[in-house]
Amino acid sequence: MAGLTLRGIHKAFGDTPVLNNIDLDIADGEFLTLVGPSGCGKSTLLRIIAGLESQDRGSISIGEASVDHLRPHERGVAMVFQNYALYPHMSVFDNIALPLTMTRLNLFERLPLTRHLSLRRRRVMDEIARDVRAVAEQLRIENYFGRRPGQLSGGQRQRVALGRAMVRHPRAFLMDEPLSNLDAKLRVHMRGELTELHARLGVTMIYVTHDQVEAMTMSDRLAVMDHGDILQLGTPTDVYERPASIAVAQFIGSPAINLLPARVGASGQIELLGRTLPIDARNAPTPELMVGVRPEAMRIGSGPCAITCRFRRRENLGSESILHFDLAASPAVAVLCRVGNDTPIPEGEVTLAFEPRDCHLFDGKGRRIEVESRDAAGSRDLRRVGDLR
Repeated sequence: MAGLTLRGIHKAFGDTPVLNNIDLDIADGEFLTLVGPSGCGKSTLLRIIAGLESQDRGSISIGEASVDHLRPHERGVAMVFQNYALYPHMSVFDNIALPLTMTRLNLFERLPLTRHLSLRRRRVMDEIARDVRAVAEQLRIENYFGRRPGQLSGGQRQRVALGRAMVRHPRAFLMDEPLSNLDAKLRVHMRGELTELHARLGVTMIYVTHDQVEAMTMSDRLAVMDHGDILQLGTPTDVYERPASIAVAQFIGSPAINLLPARVGASGQIELLGRTLPIDARNAPTPELMVGVRPEAMRIGSGPCAITCRFRRRENLGSESILHFDLAASPAVAVLCRVGNDTPIPEGEVTLAFEPRDCHLFDGKGRRIEVESRDAAGSRDLRRVGDLR
């Protein structure tokens, strides 16, 4: 096992920049997720770490040693791909054993006719079989050794791909959207399996996904990426509770955060649609701001902060509902509210309330700024600036 260090990683395809001087430190044994929309550069960064792509500038170290000059199989990492990349003509056992046979047997010993001629080959193959069985027992796929990939379900094929990576005992696992081809129920199951696998192995894992639920539920830390930059790096709780920018706030959280236009009044407090909020923003860099409030922080009724909306429709999620509103003062602005299914459905105009401490304040460039608010009891709550990367 080993940590990874990335310094100044830059990559462009022709005149199009893909990664912009990425700096990243990944601790030994950490589960770090690169999350972001399609085309943000996360898969390219993973392939550069694996050695499948070369960076234009920058350096990568695994442990204390630079790996920039090493080929993929020399870096001590194992990659699990989105499409599993299993050999369809080979059995499950042979697919898992392949990395070991390629490294432990020489070219002559890998020829089919030598299996009866080489004593060393038989001894090595016995050792490989023990290693494959040990990994298969951890993944509960030892009963599928004689099958081929086409005879397996998606979840079983994913376990075989994991087994082929695990049997090498790599210093780090690299996973490129490995669950995206599975159905919703199986994705939930495999999320739990991967989390438990990481806990058992204690190995460094770098995971790429565009699914924020995967990123939030599995990671020790996550790096939110967009347009080749890391927008924010932190624990799932930190990124959710203190998004560093509007882009992060909109991507992390489902449904997406509500954004309401506001300004700093003469008193230094926030003015939102004609109402003064108990939030001191006199240190804001610009008078025009955006107030972000997550749908789960909204409630129907009165409160220290409130807006008037018109009900549009309800989205039933079973145990809860997402209520869709239009802002009364600006119908083009949509407002969402997450409520329990026992909440009466409103009609016409309705007041939505939220607490000052649930507000996220962003400047004219979309960056989080520090605000000071007071709750209903008058106590102070300092909302600090999120780290920009």
